[in-house]
Amino acid sequence: MVYKYDFLIIGAGVAGMSYALKVARANKGKVCLICKTTLDEANTAFAQGGVASVTNMKVDNFEKHIEDTMVAGDYISDRAAVEQVVRNAPSQIAELVNWGVNFDRNEQGEFDLHREGGHSEFRILHHADDTGAEIQRGLMAAVRSNPNIEVKENHFAVEIITQHHLGARVTRRTPYINCYGAYVLNPDTEKVDTYLSRITVMCTGGCGAVYQTTTNPVIATGDGEAMVYRAKGTVKDMEFVQFHPTALYHPGETHPAYLITEAMRGYGGILRLPNGDSFMEKYDERLSLAPRDIVARAIDKEMKIHGIDHVCLDVTHKDPEETKRHFPNIYQKCLSIGIDITKDYIPVRPAAHYMCGGIKVDLNGCSSIERLYAIGECSCTGLHGGNRLASNSLIEAVVYADAAAKHSLDHVDLYDYNEKVPEWNDEGTMTNEEKVLITQSVKEVCEIMANYVGIVRSDLRLHRAWNRLDMLYEETESLFKRVKASRDICELRNLINTAYLITRFAIERKECRGLHYTLDYPVHGYDVV
Repeated sequence: MVYKYDFLIIGAGVAGMSYALKVARANKGKVCLICKTTLDEANTAFAQGGVASVTNMKVDNFEKHIEDTMVAGDYISDRAAVEQVVRNAPSQIAELVNWGVNFDRNEQGEFDLHREGGHSEFRILHHADDTGAEIQRGLMAAVRSNPNIEVKENHFAVEIITQHHLGARVTRRTPYINCYGAYVLNPDTEKVDTYLSRITVMCTGGCGAVYQTTTNPVIATGDGEAMVYRAKGTVKDMEFVQFHPTALYHPGETHPAYLITEAMRGYGGILRLPNGDSFMEKYDERLSLAPRDIVARAIDKEMKIHGIDHVCLDVTHKDPEETKRHFPNIYQKCLSIGIDITKDYIPVRPAAHYMCGGIKVDLNGCSSIERLYAIGECSCTGLHGGNRLASNSLIEAVVYADAAAKHSLDHVDLYDYNEKVPEWNDEGTMTNEEKVLITQSVKEVCEIMANYVGIVRSDLRLHRAWNRLDMLYEETESLFKRVKASRDICELRNLINTAYLITRFAIERKECRGLHYTLDYPVHGYDVV
Protein backbone atom coordinates (compact mmCIF):
# COMPACT_ATOMS: atom_id res chain seq x y z
CA MET A 1 0.00 0.00 0.00
CA VAL A 2 1.10 3.56 -0.71
CA TYR A 3 -0.01 6.44 1.55
CA LYS A 4 0.60 10.17 1.09
CA TYR A 5 0.86 12.77 3.82
CA ASP A 6 2.13 16.32 3.87
CA PHE A 7 3.60 15.86 7.34
CA LEU A 8 4.77 12.41 8.45
CA ILE A 9 5.73 12.27 12.13
CA ILE A 10 7.54 9.19 13.41
CA GLY A 11 7.14 8.99 17.18
CA ALA A 12 4.41 10.16 19.53
CA GLY A 13 5.96 11.54 22.71
CA VAL A 14 5.86 15.18 23.76
CA ALA A 15 7.94 16.20 20.72
CA GLY A 16 5.86 14.37 18.13
CA MET A 17 2.47 15.32 19.53
CA SER A 18 3.46 18.98 20.09
CA TYR A 19 4.66 19.23 16.49
CA ALA A 20 1.52 17.51 15.18
CA LEU A 21 -0.76 19.93 17.02
CA LYS A 22 1.18 22.95 15.81
CA VAL A 23 1.18 22.01 12.09
CA ALA A 24 -2.41 20.67 12.17
CA ARG A 25 -3.84 24.00 13.25
CA ALA A 26 -2.22 25.66 10.22
CA ASN A 27 -4.39 23.55 7.85
CA LYS A 28 -1.61 23.19 5.30
CA GLY A 29 -2.05 19.48 4.59
CA LYS A 30 -2.58 15.99 5.96
CA VAL A 31 -0.80 15.08 9.18
CA CYS A 32 0.06 11.50 10.15
CA LEU A 33 1.48 10.43 13.52
CA ILE A 34 3.20 7.03 13.51
CA CYS A 35 3.35 5.37 16.93
CA LYS A 36 5.18 2.06 17.39
CA THR A 37 2.92 1.01 20.30
CA THR A 38 0.10 3.10 21.74
CA LEU A 39 0.05 6.83 22.35
CA ASP A 40 0.44 6.47 26.11
CA GLU A 41 3.62 4.34 26.00
CA ALA A 42 6.24 6.97 25.23
CA ASN A 43 9.36 7.99 27.15
CA THR A 44 7.55 11.21 28.03
CA ALA A 45 5.12 9.33 30.26
CA PHE A 46 8.01 7.99 32.36
CA ALA A 47 9.40 11.44 33.22
CA GLN A 48 8.67 12.16 36.87
CA GLY A 49 10.54 15.29 37.86
CA GLY A 50 9.19 18.12 35.77
CA VAL A 51 9.88 20.86 33.25
CA ALA A 52 12.51 23.56 33.73
CA SER A 53 11.44 27.12 32.96
CA VAL A 54 12.16 30.53 34.45
CA THR A 55 8.81 31.67 35.83
CA ASN A 56 9.57 33.37 39.16
CA MET A 57 11.25 36.52 37.88
CA LYS A 58 11.59 37.91 41.42
CA VAL A 59 14.57 35.63 42.14
CA ASP A 60 15.28 33.85 38.85
CA ASN A 61 16.23 34.98 35.35
CA PHE A 62 17.20 33.58 31.95
CA GLU A 63 20.92 34.22 32.51
CA LYS A 64 20.94 31.95 35.59
CA HIS A 65 19.20 29.12 33.73
CA ILE A 66 21.56 29.53 30.77
CA GLU A 67 24.63 29.38 33.01
CA ASP A 68 23.32 26.36 34.95
CA THR A 69 22.79 24.56 31.63
CA MET A 70 26.29 25.43 30.38
CA VAL A 71 27.91 24.30 33.64
CA ALA A 72 26.04 20.98 33.66
CA GLY A 73 26.96 20.41 30.00
CA ASP A 74 30.66 20.90 30.81
CA TYR A 75 30.66 23.91 28.48
CA ILE A 76 30.26 21.69 25.41
CA SER A 77 26.70 22.95 24.97
CA ASP A 78 25.87 25.16 22.00
CA ARG A 79 25.05 28.51 23.62
CA ALA A 80 22.70 29.48 20.79
CA ALA A 81 20.64 26.34 21.42
CA VAL A 82 20.70 26.96 25.17
CA GLU A 83 19.48 30.53 24.72
CA GLN A 84 16.73 29.43 22.32
CA VAL A 85 15.34 26.87 24.76
CA VAL A 86 15.66 28.95 27.92
CA ARG A 87 14.19 32.15 26.47
CA ASN A 88 11.31 30.39 24.72
CA ALA A 89 10.46 28.10 27.63
CA PRO A 90 7.82 30.33 29.31
CA SER A 91 5.76 30.75 26.12
CA GLN A 92 5.81 27.00 25.49
CA ILE A 93 4.74 26.30 29.07
CA ALA A 94 1.76 28.55 28.36
CA GLU A 95 1.06 26.49 25.22
CA LEU A 96 1.11 23.23 27.22
CA VAL A 97 -1.31 24.72 29.76
CA ASN A 98 -3.54 25.86 26.90
CA TRP A 99 -3.61 22.26 25.60
CA GLY A 100 -4.87 21.08 28.98
CA VAL A 101 -1.69 20.11 30.86
CA ASN A 102 -1.97 20.77 34.60
CA PHE A 103 1.01 21.86 36.69
CA ASP A 104 0.81 22.02 40.49
CA ARG A 105 0.18 25.45 41.99
CA ASN A 106 0.49 26.88 45.50
CA GLU A 107 -2.22 28.57 47.56
CA GLN A 108 -1.58 31.86 45.77
CA GLY A 109 -2.25 30.21 42.40
CA GLU A 110 1.37 30.46 41.31
CA PHE A 111 3.35 27.48 39.99
CA ASP A 112 4.65 25.29 42.82
CA LEU A 113 8.31 25.16 41.83
CA HIS A 114 10.82 22.45 42.72
CA ARG A 115 14.61 22.61 42.62
CA GLU A 116 16.75 19.81 41.18
CA GLY A 117 20.44 18.98 40.89
CA GLY A 118 22.51 21.58 39.05
CA HIS A 119 19.83 24.29 39.25
CA SER A 120 20.68 27.45 41.18
CA GLU A 121 17.01 28.34 41.72
CA PHE A 122 13.58 26.76 42.16
CA ARG A 123 12.32 26.59 38.56
CA ILE A 124 10.93 23.09 38.02
CA LEU A 125 7.23 22.98 37.17
CA HIS A 126 5.70 19.64 38.02
CA HIS A 127 2.53 17.63 38.50
CA ALA A 128 3.12 15.73 41.76
CA ASP A 129 5.75 13.11 40.81
CA ASP A 130 4.28 12.07 37.45
CA THR A 131 4.79 15.19 35.32
CA GLY A 132 5.58 13.28 32.14
CA ALA A 133 2.42 11.21 32.41
CA GLU A 134 0.37 14.39 32.91
CA ILE A 135 1.94 16.05 29.84
CA GLN A 136 1.33 12.90 27.81
CA ARG A 137 -2.29 12.79 29.01
CA GLY A 138 -2.94 16.40 28.10
CA LEU A 139 -1.34 16.12 24.67
CA MET A 140 -3.07 12.79 23.90
CA ALA A 141 -6.45 14.33 24.59
CA ALA A 142 -5.64 17.28 22.33
CA VAL A 143 -4.33 15.03 19.53
CA ARG A 144 -7.24 12.59 19.66
CA SER A 145 -9.75 15.43 19.48
CA ASN A 146 -8.03 17.04 16.48
CA PRO A 147 -9.67 15.88 13.22
CA ASN A 148 -6.63 17.00 11.19
CA ILE A 149 -4.29 14.45 12.80
CA GLU A 150 -4.39 10.79 11.76
CA VAL A 151 -2.83 8.52 14.39
CA LYS A 152 -1.40 5.13 13.36
CA GLU A 153 -0.80 3.16 16.56
CA ASN A 154 1.25 -0.07 16.63
CA HIS A 155 2.93 0.82 13.33
CA PHE A 156 6.71 0.56 13.06
CA ALA A 157 8.95 2.68 10.84
CA VAL A 158 11.52 0.37 9.24
CA GLU A 159 13.57 2.86 7.18
CA ILE A 160 13.36 6.42 5.92
CA ILE A 161 13.23 6.69 2.12
CA THR A 162 16.00 8.54 0.26
CA GLN A 163 17.36 8.53 -3.30
CA HIS A 164 19.24 5.39 -2.25
CA HIS A 165 15.95 3.53 -2.70
CA LEU A 166 15.73 4.92 -6.24
CA GLY A 167 19.02 3.30 -7.18
CA ALA A 168 21.35 6.25 -6.54
CA ARG A 169 24.61 5.75 -4.67
CA VAL A 170 24.37 7.67 -1.40
CA THR A 171 27.40 8.18 0.86
CA ARG A 172 28.19 10.42 3.84
CA ARG A 173 29.71 12.85 1.33
CA THR A 174 26.60 13.06 -0.86
CA PRO A 175 25.75 16.81 -0.70
CA TYR A 176 21.96 16.70 -0.97
CA ILE A 177 20.34 13.63 0.50
CA ASN A 178 16.54 13.96 0.41
CA CYS A 179 13.94 12.21 2.55
CA TYR A 180 10.79 11.20 0.67
CA GLY A 181 8.98 9.48 3.55
CA ALA A 182 9.35 6.12 5.24
CA TYR A 183 8.69 2.41 4.91
CA VAL A 184 6.29 1.44 7.71
CA LEU A 185 5.34 -2.02 8.99
CA ASN A 186 1.59 -2.61 9.36
CA PRO A 187 0.95 -5.07 12.23
CA ASP A 188 -2.40 -6.21 10.83
CA THR A 189 -1.17 -7.21 7.37
CA GLU A 190 2.47 -7.85 8.43
CA LYS A 191 3.39 -5.96 5.26
CA VAL A 192 5.72 -2.97 4.89
CA ASP A 193 3.79 -0.05 3.37
CA THR A 194 5.18 3.01 1.60
CA TYR A 195 4.46 6.37 3.25
CA LEU A 196 5.32 9.26 0.96
CA SER A 197 5.60 12.69 2.54
CA ARG A 198 6.63 16.22 1.78
CA ILE A 199 8.01 16.70 5.31
CA THR A 200 9.20 13.91 7.65
CA VAL A 201 9.87 14.44 11.34
CA MET A 202 11.81 12.00 13.52
CA CYS A 203 10.60 11.98 17.14
CA THR A 204 11.45 8.43 18.20
CA GLY A 205 12.71 9.18 21.72
CA GLY A 206 15.57 7.53 23.55
CA CYS A 207 17.76 4.47 23.39
CA GLY A 208 18.04 3.30 27.02
CA ALA A 209 17.01 -0.23 26.03
CA VAL A 210 20.57 -0.86 24.79
CA TYR A 211 21.52 -1.25 28.47
CA GLN A 212 20.60 -3.99 30.96
CA THR A 213 19.14 -1.54 33.46
CA THR A 214 17.30 1.55 32.27
CA THR A 215 14.52 3.89 33.34
CA ASN A 216 13.30 3.89 29.72
CA PRO A 217 10.49 1.65 28.47
CA VAL A 218 11.40 -1.38 26.36
CA ILE A 219 10.42 0.55 23.21
CA ALA A 220 13.38 2.96 23.61
CA THR A 221 15.59 1.16 21.08
CA GLY A 222 17.27 4.10 19.33
CA ASP A 223 15.16 3.74 16.19
CA GLY A 224 15.54 7.31 14.95
CA GLU A 225 19.30 7.56 15.38
CA ALA A 226 19.78 4.18 13.71
CA MET A 227 17.50 4.91 10.74
CA VAL A 228 19.10 8.29 10.06
CA TYR A 229 22.63 6.90 10.43
CA ARG A 230 21.84 4.11 7.95
CA ALA A 231 20.49 6.76 5.58
CA LYS A 232 23.91 8.50 5.83
CA GLY A 233 22.62 11.35 8.00
CA THR A 234 24.80 13.04 10.62
CA VAL A 235 24.69 12.01 14.28
CA LYS A 236 26.61 13.69 17.09
CA ASP A 237 27.68 13.30 20.74
CA MET A 238 26.49 9.71 21.08
CA GLU A 239 29.07 8.99 23.80
CA PHE A 240 27.13 11.14 26.25
CA VAL A 241 24.70 8.66 27.81
CA GLN A 242 23.21 9.98 31.02
CA PHE A 243 22.77 7.51 33.84
CA HIS A 244 20.15 8.62 36.34
CA PRO A 245 21.76 8.25 39.77
CA THR A 246 18.65 7.06 41.56
CA ALA A 247 16.60 4.28 40.00
CA LEU A 248 14.79 2.10 42.53
CA TYR A 249 16.82 -1.03 43.22
CA HIS A 250 14.37 -3.89 42.92
CA PRO A 251 15.97 -7.03 41.41
CA GLY A 252 14.10 -8.27 38.36
CA GLU A 253 12.69 -4.83 37.51
CA THR A 254 15.20 -3.48 35.01
CA HIS A 255 13.24 -2.60 31.82
CA PRO A 256 12.15 -0.15 32.98
CA ALA A 257 13.67 0.38 36.40
CA TYR A 258 11.42 2.61 38.49
CA LEU A 259 12.75 6.16 38.61
CA ILE A 260 13.19 7.98 41.91
CA THR A 261 12.95 11.56 40.71
CA GLU A 262 15.76 14.05 41.26
CA ALA A 263 13.15 16.30 42.83
CA MET A 264 13.35 14.05 45.88
CA ARG A 265 16.95 15.16 46.39
CA GLY A 266 15.89 18.75 45.74
CA TYR A 267 13.28 18.20 48.45
CA GLY A 268 16.06 17.34 50.92
CA GLY A 269 16.79 13.66 50.31
CA ILE A 270 20.27 12.53 51.37
CA LEU A 271 22.30 9.81 49.70
CA ARG A 272 23.67 7.29 52.21
CA LEU A 273 25.30 3.91 52.38
CA PRO A 274 23.03 1.14 53.72
CA ASN A 275 24.70 1.60 57.15
CA GLY A 276 23.53 5.23 57.25
CA ASP A 277 26.81 6.98 56.40
CA SER A 278 26.54 9.87 53.92
CA PHE A 279 29.21 10.01 51.20
CA MET A 280 28.57 12.80 48.70
CA GLU A 281 30.69 15.23 50.77
CA LYS A 282 33.72 13.31 49.45
CA TYR A 283 32.87 14.18 45.85
CA ASP A 284 31.21 17.56 45.48
CA GLU A 285 30.38 20.58 47.64
CA ARG A 286 26.82 20.48 46.28
CA LEU A 287 26.43 17.09 47.98
CA SER A 288 23.35 15.16 46.82
CA LEU A 289 22.36 18.03 44.53
CA ALA A 290 25.46 17.82 42.33
CA PRO A 291 24.82 17.24 38.59
CA ARG A 292 23.83 13.73 37.58
CA ASP A 293 27.15 12.64 36.08
CA ILE A 294 29.00 13.40 39.32
CA VAL A 295 26.39 11.72 41.53
CA ALA A 296 26.15 8.63 39.31
CA ARG A 297 29.93 8.15 39.30
CA ALA A 298 30.10 8.68 43.06
CA ILE A 299 27.43 6.02 43.66
CA ASP A 300 29.16 3.67 41.23
CA LYS A 301 32.46 4.07 43.11
CA GLU A 302 30.88 3.58 46.54
CA MET A 303 29.18 0.40 45.34
CA LYS A 304 32.52 -0.93 44.10
CA ILE A 305 34.43 0.10 47.25
CA HIS A 306 31.96 -1.56 49.59
CA GLY A 307 30.96 -4.47 47.36
CA ILE A 308 27.27 -3.56 47.49
CA ASP A 309 24.60 -3.56 44.80
CA HIS A 310 22.89 -0.32 45.83
CA VAL A 311 23.07 2.76 48.03
CA CYS A 312 20.16 4.50 49.73
CA LEU A 313 18.19 7.73 49.53
CA ASP A 314 16.96 9.01 52.87
CA VAL A 315 13.91 11.25 53.33
CA THR A 316 12.96 9.90 56.76
CA HIS A 317 13.92 13.23 58.38
CA LYS A 318 11.24 15.06 56.36
CA ASP A 319 7.62 15.52 57.40
CA PRO A 320 5.82 12.25 56.50
CA GLU A 321 2.60 13.88 55.29
CA GLU A 322 4.49 16.39 53.16
CA THR A 323 6.52 13.56 51.62
CA LYS A 324 3.36 11.63 50.75
CA ARG A 325 1.79 14.76 49.25
CA HIS A 326 4.82 15.63 47.09
CA PHE A 327 5.63 12.08 45.98
CA PRO A 328 2.41 10.03 46.06
CA ASN A 329 3.36 7.61 43.28
CA ILE A 330 6.85 6.94 44.63
CA TYR A 331 5.37 6.41 48.09
CA GLN A 332 2.87 3.87 46.79
CA LYS A 333 5.40 2.11 44.55
CA CYS A 334 7.88 1.65 47.39
CA LEU A 335 5.11 0.60 49.77
CA SER A 336 4.15 -2.13 47.28
CA ILE A 337 7.56 -3.75 47.79
CA GLY A 338 7.59 -3.30 51.55
CA ILE A 339 9.36 0.07 51.87
CA ASP A 340 7.73 2.96 53.73
CA ILE A 341 9.80 5.93 52.55
CA THR A 342 8.71 8.02 55.56
CA LYS A 343 10.45 5.47 57.82
CA ASP A 344 12.81 3.45 55.62
CA TYR A 345 15.72 4.23 53.31
CA ILE A 346 15.00 3.85 49.58
CA PRO A 347 17.45 1.46 47.86
CA VAL A 348 18.76 3.10 44.67
CA ARG A 349 21.41 2.64 41.99
CA PRO A 350 22.22 4.31 38.64
CA ALA A 351 20.42 3.27 35.45
CA ALA A 352 20.72 4.36 31.81
CA HIS A 353 18.33 7.26 31.46
CA TYR A 354 18.89 9.77 28.64
CA MET A 355 20.81 10.19 25.39
CA CYS A 356 22.32 13.68 25.20
CA GLY A 357 23.49 13.16 21.62
CA GLY A 358 21.57 11.98 18.58
CA ILE A 359 20.62 13.21 15.11
CA LYS A 360 22.42 16.50 14.58
CA VAL A 361 20.01 19.38 13.93
CA ASP A 362 20.16 23.16 13.62
CA LEU A 363 18.08 25.74 15.49
CA ASN A 364 15.06 24.88 13.32
CA GLY A 365 15.29 21.14 14.01
CA CYS A 366 16.57 20.46 10.45
CA SER A 367 18.81 17.41 10.09
CA SER A 368 21.61 17.00 7.52
CA ILE A 369 19.05 15.27 5.25
CA GLU A 370 16.78 17.60 3.28
CA ARG A 371 13.07 17.53 4.25
CA LEU A 372 13.89 15.59 7.44
CA TYR A 373 13.56 17.14 10.88
CA ALA A 374 14.43 15.59 14.24
CA ILE A 375 13.16 16.76 17.63
CA GLY A 376 13.06 15.39 21.15
CA GLU A 377 15.51 12.92 22.65
CA CYS A 378 16.53 11.36 19.32
CA SER A 379 17.95 14.71 18.21
CA CYS A 380 21.15 16.50 19.18
CA THR A 381 20.37 20.21 19.34
CA GLY A 382 23.50 21.10 21.29
CA LEU A 383 21.49 22.05 24.38
CA HIS A 384 22.79 19.31 26.65
CA GLY A 385 26.45 19.23 25.69
CA GLY A 386 28.30 16.71 27.83
CA ASN A 387 25.51 16.23 30.35
CA ARG A 388 21.84 17.18 30.48
CA LEU A 389 20.69 19.51 33.24
CA ALA A 390 17.74 17.98 35.09
CA SER A 391 14.29 18.71 33.58
CA ASN A 392 15.67 20.43 30.48
CA SER A 393 14.56 17.64 28.13
CA LEU A 394 10.78 18.08 28.04
CA ILE A 395 11.07 21.82 27.53
CA GLU A 396 13.65 21.27 24.77
CA ALA A 397 11.17 19.00 23.00
CA VAL A 398 8.34 21.55 22.94
CA VAL A 399 10.57 24.52 22.07
CA TYR A 400 12.10 22.67 19.13
CA ALA A 401 8.71 21.31 18.08
CA ASP A 402 7.64 24.94 17.78
CA ALA A 403 10.74 25.94 15.81
CA ALA A 404 10.45 22.92 13.49
CA ALA A 405 6.74 23.52 12.94
CA LYS A 406 7.29 27.14 11.94
CA HIS A 407 10.17 26.28 9.61
CA SER A 408 8.45 23.32 7.95
CA LEU A 409 5.20 25.23 7.45
CA ASP A 410 7.22 27.90 5.64
CA HIS A 411 8.86 25.30 3.38
CA VAL A 412 6.32 22.51 2.83
CA ASP A 413 4.96 24.09 -0.35
CA LEU A 414 8.41 23.84 -1.95
CA TYR A 415 8.29 20.04 -1.97
CA ASP A 416 6.38 17.45 -3.98
CA TYR A 417 5.84 13.74 -3.42
CA ASN A 418 8.35 11.51 -5.16
CA GLU A 419 6.12 9.18 -7.16
CA LYS A 420 9.09 7.07 -8.33
CA VAL A 421 9.71 5.52 -4.92
CA PRO A 422 9.42 1.71 -5.23
CA GLU A 423 7.35 -0.32 -2.82
CA TRP A 424 9.13 -2.48 -0.23
CA ASN A 425 10.49 -5.66 -1.78
CA ASP A 426 10.46 -8.76 0.43
CA GLU A 427 10.39 -11.28 -2.41
CA GLY A 428 12.28 -14.44 -1.57
CA THR A 429 12.29 -13.85 2.19
CA MET A 430 10.74 -16.17 4.73
CA THR A 431 8.93 -15.84 8.04
CA ASN A 432 11.42 -15.98 10.89
CA GLU A 433 10.75 -18.95 13.16
CA GLU A 434 14.06 -18.64 15.04
CA LYS A 435 12.94 -16.00 17.55
CA VAL A 436 15.55 -17.24 20.01
CA LEU A 437 18.27 -15.81 17.75
CA ILE A 438 16.80 -12.34 18.18
CA THR A 439 16.06 -12.50 21.92
CA GLN A 440 19.54 -13.86 22.63
CA SER A 441 21.20 -11.15 20.53
CA VAL A 442 19.23 -8.44 22.35
CA LYS A 443 20.42 -9.88 25.65
CA GLU A 444 24.02 -9.88 24.41
CA VAL A 445 23.85 -6.24 23.29
CA CYS A 446 22.57 -5.17 26.72
CA GLU A 447 25.27 -7.15 28.52
CA ILE A 448 28.04 -5.75 26.30
CA MET A 449 26.90 -2.16 26.88
CA ALA A 450 26.45 -2.62 30.64
CA ASN A 451 29.84 -4.27 31.11
CA TYR A 452 32.01 -2.25 28.74
CA VAL A 453 30.30 1.04 27.84
CA GLY A 454 28.76 2.07 31.16
CA ILE A 455 29.37 4.86 33.66
CA VAL A 456 33.14 4.20 33.80
CA ARG A 457 34.94 3.21 30.59
CA SER A 458 38.41 2.35 29.31
CA ASP A 459 39.98 1.83 25.89
CA LEU A 460 40.25 -1.90 26.56
CA ARG A 461 36.56 -2.20 27.50
CA LEU A 462 35.43 -0.07 24.56
CA HIS A 463 37.42 -2.03 21.97
CA ARG A 464 36.12 -5.29 23.40
CA ALA A 465 32.56 -3.94 23.02
CA TRP A 466 33.36 -2.85 19.44
CA ASN A 467 34.54 -6.33 18.47
CA ARG A 468 31.55 -8.08 20.05
CA LEU A 469 29.08 -5.67 18.45
CA ASP A 470 30.69 -6.10 15.04
CA MET A 471 30.02 -9.84 15.17
CA LEU A 472 26.40 -9.29 16.24
CA TYR A 473 25.96 -6.73 13.45
CA GLU A 474 27.09 -9.16 10.76
CA GLU A 475 24.86 -11.94 12.11
CA THR A 476 21.83 -9.67 12.35
CA GLU A 477 22.20 -8.09 8.91
CA SER A 478 22.47 -11.58 7.42
CA LEU A 479 19.29 -12.63 9.23
CA PHE A 480 17.46 -9.42 8.23
CA LYS A 481 18.12 -10.08 4.53
CA ARG A 482 16.70 -13.62 4.79
CA VAL A 483 13.49 -13.00 6.75
CA LYS A 484 10.40 -10.83 6.41
CA ALA A 485 10.55 -7.52 8.28
CA SER A 486 9.16 -7.72 11.79
CA ARG A 487 9.29 -5.33 14.72
CA ASP A 488 11.65 -7.53 16.74
CA ILE A 489 14.29 -7.96 14.00
CA CYS A 490 14.08 -4.24 13.15
CA GLU A 491 14.47 -3.22 16.78
CA LEU A 492 17.48 -5.52 17.13
CA ARG A 493 19.11 -3.85 14.11
CA ASN A 494 18.47 -0.45 15.67
CA LEU A 495 19.83 -1.52 19.07
CA ILE A 496 23.04 -2.79 17.49
CA ASN A 497 23.45 0.33 15.32
CA THR A 498 22.89 2.60 18.32
CA ALA A 499 25.21 0.60 20.59
CA TYR A 500 27.87 0.79 17.86
CA LEU A 501 27.49 4.57 17.62
CA ILE A 502 27.77 5.05 21.40
CA THR A 503 30.89 2.87 21.46
CA ARG A 504 32.51 4.50 18.41
CA PHE A 505 31.99 8.02 19.69
CA ALA A 506 33.32 6.97 23.12
CA ILE A 507 36.47 5.54 21.52
CA GLU A 508 37.00 8.74 19.53
CA ARG A 509 36.75 11.10 22.53
CA LYS A 510 40.23 11.08 24.06
CA GLU A 511 39.33 12.92 27.26
CA CYS A 512 37.10 12.74 30.31
CA ARG A 513 34.26 15.13 29.61
CA GLY A 514 30.77 15.35 31.01
CA LEU A 515 29.12 11.94 31.03
CA HIS A 516 32.05 10.29 29.23
CA TYR A 517 34.44 9.10 31.95
CA THR A 518 37.37 6.91 30.97
CA LEU A 519 40.18 5.41 33.05
CA ASP A 520 42.70 6.11 30.30
CA TYR A 521 42.29 9.88 30.42
CA PRO A 522 42.17 10.93 34.12
CA VAL A 523 40.10 13.93 35.00
CA HIS A 524 41.73 16.75 36.92
CA GLY A 525 40.33 17.40 40.38
CA TYR A 526 38.68 14.48 42.13
CA ASP A 527 39.05 11.01 40.65
CA VAL A 528 35.89 8.90 40.71
CA VAL A 529 36.52 5.38 39.45
